[in-house]
Amino acid sequence: MIRRVFYIASIATMVVAILVARHTAKAVVPAASPAAGAEVKIDNFSFNPATITVAAGTQVTWTNRDDIPHTVATDDKAIKSKVLDTDDKFTYTFAKPGTYSYFCSLHPKMKGTVVVQ
Repeated sequence: MIRRVFYIASIATMVVAILVARHTAKAVVPAASPAAGAEVKIDNFSFNPATITVAAGTQVTWTNRDDIPHTVATDDKAIKSKVLDTDDKFTYTFAKPGTYSYFCSLHPKMKGTVVVQ
């Protein structure tokens, strides 16, 4: 009888510990912040991801993982990187909400979009 009570008490304690751990883990996870930034990889003549959605104030960093140079530019030249060689990076902070379409000026068929909310 004492063994059965001990066994049931042990199981109940483990269940409570698991529930507390799950609740604590959920409460401690921080929300993503604009300061965290976003990454776009340039590879195989494409921007990946081709479309990203970020909060206003977020920095977006493009990294050229291709073996040839690329750029990041908008039609109005509001955003314009230097020529990015392999492993070069370009970072831009999107301050205002809107949809920003961009392309590689060396390879105009390469296109991407940043949606800022």
